[in-house]
Amino acid sequence: MYFIGYDIGSSSIKASLLHADLNKEVSSAQSPKKELPMIALQTGWAEQDPAIWWSHLIKATQDLLSSSGIDTNDIKAIGISYQMHGLVMIDKDHKVIRPSIIWCDSRAVGLGTKAEERLGQSYCHQHILNSPGNFTAAKAAWVKNHEPDIYDQCHKIMLPGDYVAMRMSNQSTTTYSGLSEAILYDFMKGGLAEEVLEALGLSADLIPELVSTFGTQSLLSSKAAQELGLKAGTPITYRAGDQPNNALSLNVLQPGELAATAGTSGVIYGVNDTLSSDPLSRVNAFAHVNHTEEQKRVGILLCINGTGIQNAWMKRTTEAPSYESMNAKAREKPIGSDGLLIFPFGNGSERIFENKQLDSSIHGLQFNRHDQGHLYRAAQEGIACSLSYGTEVMRSIGIEPKTIRAGEANLFMSDIFQEAVANLTGASIELYNTDGAQGAARGAGIGLGYYNLKEAFTGLNLRKCIEPDLEKSEAYKELYGRWKEMLLKTLN
Repeated sequence: MYFIGYDIGSSSIKASLLHADLNKEVSSAQSPKKELPMIALQTGWAEQDPAIWWSHLIKATQDLLSSSGIDTNDIKAIGISYQMHGLVMIDKDHKVIRPSIIWCDSRAVGLGTKAEERLGQSYCHQHILNSPGNFTAAKAAWVKNHEPDIYDQCHKIMLPGDYVAMRMSNQSTTTYSGLSEAILYDFMKGGLAEEVLEALGLSADLIPELVSTFGTQSLLSSKAAQELGLKAGTPITYRAGDQPNNALSLNVLQPGELAATAGTSGVIYGVNDTLSSDPLSRVNAFAHVNHTEEQKRVGILLCINGTGIQNAWMKRTTEAPSYESMNAKAREKPIGSDGLLIFPFGNGSERIFENKQLDSSIHGLQFNRHDQGHLYRAAQEGIACSLSYGTEVMRSIGIEPKTIRAGEANLFMSDIFQEAVANLTGASIELYNTDGAQGAARGAGIGLGYYNLKEAFTGLNLRKCIEPDLEKSEAYKELYGRWKEMLLKTLN
């Protein structure tokens, strides 16, 4: 008996096959091997064609089934994790009517700000815990204002995971957690935030049917089953945005627990049991996967847009043969990279800076002193400094990063990055044998009722624990002081 989990990222599509009884991954696949393309017609814009997610999901599924050799009759449930905050628009025939405006696109900031002014800051932070800002609902309003002919064709607005579930089942649905990440969930009412829709000029008819995060949401259609090579009627039993799902994959479900990722973007995600939020929306609060009216579970999300994408840019631009070769050169350089500082803010507006777009920049470069190794190390240190800066905001609203759990993947595979994050945040870093696709597969097992929230994580193993190093703390403190001083000059 198996569960299949998908992670629909902006860089690639990952699939994981979880053996139900052994509670461990038996096969995985990723497509494409290189990063998915983004469309950026203007500065601050970022779009993707949802059709490429589906085509690579098919490829990843085929590779997964081919490598495992299992009977698809034994796959009992499907789970979906997906890139958050994107906008997919479909017509009455379930056809996509424009490219998806994805998470790092900042064109809707102004509309979200105007909606907050109309609603009032008090309403926003009591009812939706955030400014409407640069989230899915505001992006839909942008289309209405700037592409009215396309908006008039729109039957439903969807998140990327909602679109994938629709392609699987031919049913348009969303979850309460998804509604929250779109900034359309009213925590005080426990339902749709009609006031936000009204402030943005959107109709409630655009919102798909609501289903629970865990439980049978829909069934795999015959058409989708044929395309994927799976069995028709297989239930989709779990769906969540990538960061709440990453927290689930690491068993981060209770107040005070924290998870992190460092893929295309870098995130620290903490769980709280109160409806608290940052008044400036520098970090954001969403309904966690296990949030209920009776038991509040709010995910506090710190996001730095340009993390793994910056490291990938470095690799591509310098034509490095591998990330390990980059890390090897970086290891030769001292903490602080001999004065070289890098800001990783080149992937859209940053919520941590109240939706300002700072761009990526290099400071202190000396042509006769610095080489590739300095660049590689400074890039990773700059990302770690950014996350440390964000944890200062998290502390101000009661989230104290003492232990941070992460999957041993992406930037967290780098010992330089591991060390830098531990020393700059002051937290212990625990690395586990999991990723978003595995989390989605475990979520599928929970949604099917095969696991409870304790049993689902018996296969989760701690691979490595990195503690702050007292001998290196002064060097990292000096680095962070220089980095933050330069940052404040840039901000001013």
